[in-house]
Amino acid sequence: MVRRRVVIHGHVQGVFFRDSTRRLAEREGVTGWVRNRPDGAVEAVFEGDAQAVERLVQFARKGPRGAHVERVEMTEEEPEELRRFSVG
Repeated sequence: MVRRRVVIHGHVQGVFFRDSTRRLAEREGVTGWVRNRPDGAVEAVFEGDAQAVERLVQFARKGPRGAHVERVEMTEEEPEELRRFSVG
């Protein structure tokens, strides 16, 4: 089990980034959360199998159709054993 926090910068709000992330996380069995930040970025935490979490991180690097990701900051954190994936 691994945990990654990502902050995605660019044109990432108003393009269904959060919902697309939630759907992929549920398909991959990844728990965590995703939310819009006041500075225009999207922030997310992904917990689960290392390969599944990596697929979410790769998705965050390009985003859904309509998004323009300029950069992604990623940090490793200690897993908290979250039980579901939520959108804030």
